[in-house]
Amino acid sequence: MRIVQKFGGTSVGSLERIRATAKIIQGELNNGVEVAVVVSAMSGETNRLLAMAQEMSSAPSPRELDALVATGEQVTAALLAIELNELGISAYSFSGGQAGFTTEGNHAKARIKDVKSEHLIQHMIKGEVPVVTGFQGVDEAGNITTLGRGGSDTSAVALAVAVQADCCDIYTDVDGIYTTDPRIEPKAAKMDSISYEEMLEFASLGAKVLQTRSVELAMRYDMPIHLRSSFNLIQGTRVSKEDSNMERAEISGVAYNRDEAKVTIKGIPDQPGIAASVFGPVAEADINVDVIVQNVSEDGFTDLTFTVPRHDFAATMTLLDSLCVSMHAKEVRGDNTVAKVSIIGVGMRSHTGVAKKMFDVLAQENINIQMITTSEVKVTVVLEEKYVELAVRSLHQAFGLAQEG
Repeated sequence: MRIVQKFGGTSVGSLERIRATAKIIQGELNNGVEVAVVVSAMSGETNRLLAMAQEMSSAPSPRELDALVATGEQVTAALLAIELNELGISAYSFSGGQAGFTTEGNHAKARIKDVKSEHLIQHMIKGEVPVVTGFQGVDEAGNITTLGRGGSDTSAVALAVAVQADCCDIYTDVDGIYTTDPRIEPKAAKMDSISYEEMLEFASLGAKVLQTRSVELAMRYDMPIHLRSSFNLIQGTRVSKEDSNMERAEISGVAYNRDEAKVTIKGIPDQPGIAASVFGPVAEADINVDVIVQNVSEDGFTDLTFTVPRHDFAATMTLLDSLCVSMHAKEVRGDNTVAKVSIIGVGMRSHTGVAKKMFDVLAQENINIQMITTSEVKVTVVLEEKYVELAVRSLHQAFGLAQEG
């Protein structure tokens, strides 16, 4: 068996944690498993490096920022390799470039183009452990590039695919995926398994356990992910292809995202191309749009409402104020006190009335729904942020997701 193990910042946040991580790796090797490892920077290290850069310059070069923050993972990889060698395990640290990661795109937002991993496989066959820096690679010109926050998850899945691993084990400070946030609902239950599609929805809705790009990559190459805790070595949650032979519950979980704002353009001319003239400039400003609703036209005018990340709210309002004038719209209204709550589950495909049940539950709690969007495995509503916790708890109970006992 061959696996890739990825350890996040909290799992390698101190020398003590690095020693504990080395023991986990040793346990797999003792079971005859071939292992490659991907590591993040020690928790807090990337922020420390960025803060130093800001002290030197208010606008540091993106190239030099990548060169700087990439050192965080290099420190972790070297320290872990040193500890593994102390345990009598042959281990070698590799930067992203040395490991064969080539990238394309902008600094701090690079995307993986290829992973040339043959040399790593040879180490693994010999029982040796390659310890690879996550979050980084090199572009065609040889410049160090980084993949953006959470990029180590993507590095780990990409490496698992490249070395033809059986599974990618991602170790973090939580022991799996729960039916909802346990901080809101203490009766939330840990899921033994979840499909790629469900995990993508959870990740896109702010569940920060796995990075969205890593799940997309795992789904594309059918690479199973085992999400587990490095602090408590129990079975975690397996993310894999949907088991078509298994009966699924109506929904698997309830997710939410407070990082939302709603924008409405009122009295916009209802004519072909008007939506493109709105969302084109928004996209060019690198602002992600999610839920979109357009009202029925009245007297040749319509209203267009959509949501954006809350941190992009001010920029969106400024952009639309100027667009409003050129498009002869009546006004732009904004609200940055909204949130999204979603029910997620592949079981929706075979159960009818799921959306109605959700709406009934919210109505019983006197929670007004402002916007609705759906997919095959998700129903999302936009509502006032103050109702998030009540909505999550009520839906969790209504769909029978609480753990027993």
